[in-house]
Amino acid sequence: MAPILELRGITKRFPGVLANDHIDLKLNQGEILALLGENGAGKTTLMNILYGLYAPDEGEIIIKGKPVQVKSPTDAIRAGIGMVHQHFMLIPVFSVTENVMLGEEYTRAGGVLDTMRAANKVKEISNQFKLNIDPYALIEDLPVGLQQRVEIIKLLFRNAEILIMDEPSAVLTPQEVEELFKIMHNLIAQGKSIIFITHKLREVMECADRILVIRSGKVVGEAVPSSANPKKLAAMMVGRPVELNVQKETAKPGKPVLNVENLTILAKNKKVEVDDISFEVRAGEILGVAGVQGNGQTELVRCLTGLMKAESGKISILGKETTHSDPREITELGVAHIPEDRQKDGLVLQSPIQDNLVLNTYYQKPFAKGIVLQKDAIIKNAKNLVRAFDIRTTGPGVPVSGLSGGNQQKVIVAREFSRPIKLLIASQPTRGLDVGSIEYIHRRLIEKRDAGCAILLVSTELDEVMQLADRIAVMYNGKILTIVDADLVTKEELGLLMAGITTKISAKKRKARKVREIVT
Repeated sequence: MAPILELRGITKRFPGVLANDHIDLKLNQGEILALLGENGAGKTTLMNILYGLYAPDEGEIIIKGKPVQVKSPTDAIRAGIGMVHQHFMLIPVFSVTENVMLGEEYTRAGGVLDTMRAANKVKEISNQFKLNIDPYALIEDLPVGLQQRVEIIKLLFRNAEILIMDEPSAVLTPQEVEELFKIMHNLIAQGKSIIFITHKLREVMECADRILVIRSGKVVGEAVPSSANPKKLAAMMVGRPVELNVQKETAKPGKPVLNVENLTILAKNKKVEVDDISFEVRAGEILGVAGVQGNGQTELVRCLTGLMKAESGKISILGKETTHSDPREITELGVAHIPEDRQKDGLVLQSPIQDNLVLNTYYQKPFAKGIVLQKDAIIKNAKNLVRAFDIRTTGPGVPVSGLSGGNQQKVIVAREFSRPIKLLIASQPTRGLDVGSIEYIHRRLIEKRDAGCAILLVSTELDEVMQLADRIAVMYNGKILTIVDADLVTKEELGLLMAGITTKISAKKRKARKVREIVT
């Protein structure tokens, strides 16, 4: 049986970069093909060509055995191709139905919008593919996982047969990822075909039928999950053996660096988001915060970094009260922040990489002399950090909006790690990163800890928290249910606590594990 889709010899060049180098790809009917590669490997560029956002310099696209010209997303949609982008294309104040029908409006006589007919179609698609979406809900009221389902409905509304999903799990909680996999298999069961762009080894092993590995713009291998293993796939992605285990000595914590006492934080609607919590983070240790997204972690981090005000309680850093301090005052105490939402809180997207790398130090020497910026110093700093942190770009003057999501994250990590810090508040630090970058950041986190830095690590990746943290605080419904030594709790016990089910943690100390496997 002929493939539903073939890409033959696809080549794409940008100034100074060969993004795709004669790539061949086949997608079979009813198949989930995982396109695996590190950040900047050329995965998204290839799919942007298939979706008509870029024109290839060479090569051809064949659908159902016939060559097609895809010069725009409109051409792609007509050819039965749809794409769910990593950052969703939705209008928050519009309803689900209004977003879905944009550009494909249903009308009645006289050109009047027929929203009811469109809503019925949305409901029909939702029921058919078990998406459970209310066609009249406002996008701004939906959690991220449901917004992603709306993007999928948009494609099905336009009769897409081939669905491209670009890093679909990057912004999802573990529970939402599991739901996404069920949806993907429902789509396959009803005849759709999926290209799944990712860099997460666990996900491709769990849901893909076939795996295509791209490195530096070339196809370097193909595998099926039944005969593959994470180490081999990681080596294919990065071009070298990747250490999937964290080498970690027992922590030697010192004095408290961060003290939080009876902290309560309210949302704008006066709902209690963080409810009377107390904890401390000491020099030379990592305190991990585990919990399902939406249990107060976001508000806690924003409050600690001066982006949100507390209703009551006290925050102290290095003995200085910072409860009402602004972000600059907190930064100047030696606090680094890797924010949960890199685009909203971590970057100025329209500005070049070099400027983003000095956002919190641009007014200090050597980057400023009085009120005059020292461009040479800023550019030199950027070149050094681009090289040290392997930020894939044609140059430091490129707008950060032009980088892949993973490389945007590297810009933030490079900026925060490149200055002397006493406290690191890291929220989802490896979200959107490939195995090589995760390995690097995990190693740097341990190095910072061993050098005496206090680290507060907030992550929805339970494996990441368990492997990196020395102690773990479990948040549920705005409260800290317990704080335990990482070596004294199992994944199952943590999972129950994250669901709000209190469980008795074994009092018998388990053998400390200096080398612990990271599932990526």
